[in-house]
Amino acid sequence: MDVVISINGVPIRLTDERWEHIVSRHDDVRKHYDAVLDTVGNPDLILRGYHGSLIAIRVYGRRHYLAVVYKEVTSDDGFIITAYFTSQVERGKTIWRKL
Repeated sequence: MDVVISINGVPIRLTDERWEHIVSRHDDVRKHYDAVLDTVGNPDLILRGYHGSLIAIRVYGRRHYLAVVYKEVTSDDGFIITAYFTSQVERGKTIWRKL
């Protein structure tokens, strides 16, 4: 299990169980373990997700993004839910943007 600090200062866990879940559904993410953690710790955008989750976005070229869905449960704990590559971002849900 690894931990990264979100932009809100919350430690976010990536457990072995969640990593296995991610790569079983999104095999293209398998070689990008460090990028998943880096995306939460240093995102280009944060979007509002469902059920209180947040989506950290890292831009990888034109129309190619890594999205990492995570939840901040308390000010001291959070966890990564899933991660995937996408070609579209719902910018209307943006709640934070890197300057």
